[in-house]
Amino acid sequence: MRVIRLSGIAAVNVLASVLVMGCYTLQPTTGVAPEIGNEMAFDITDVGRVGLGQSMGPEIAQIEGRLVSRENAEYLVAVTAVRFLRGGEQPWRGEQVRLKSEYVGSTYQKQFSKGRTIALSAAGVGGFVYLLTRNLVGSARDEQSTPPPDGSAIRMP
Repeated sequence: MRVIRLSGIAAVNVLASVLVMGCYTLQPTTGVAPEIGNEMAFDITDVGRVGLGQSMGPEIAQIEGRLVSRENAEYLVAVTAVRFLRGGEQPWRGEQVRLKSEYVGSTYQKQFSKGRTIALSAAGVGGFVYLLTRNLVGSARDEQSTPPPDGSAIRMP
């Protein structure tokens, strides 16, 4: 059996990426006007589905993205994702969409979740330690073996 080990730099990179992962939740905005630049989500009403149907499709339940501006009871959003009524999500690349206030039911702001981040990081670190103790994590280096001096070889299934 060949044992392949993870190099020290790769191990540090994997551990660091697990520790900096963050979890976010959508929290309802309550009476406070959202700030420009915040990551937001907007529940779309039936009127909004009709109004946005031609440009975004009729099955939109929620739009998520960065708030670019808010003027004259309209939101300008750089859309990053669209969620549908019957499930599913479609990623977007920041295309800007105007949402009239009558198109929007509820608004949410994306906020960092300290508890979820700690739980995910702990699970990631635990899994990483498990892999290290089992010698299951590998690298691209392969240990070379030399053939027996008599020219014979052992074949392993």
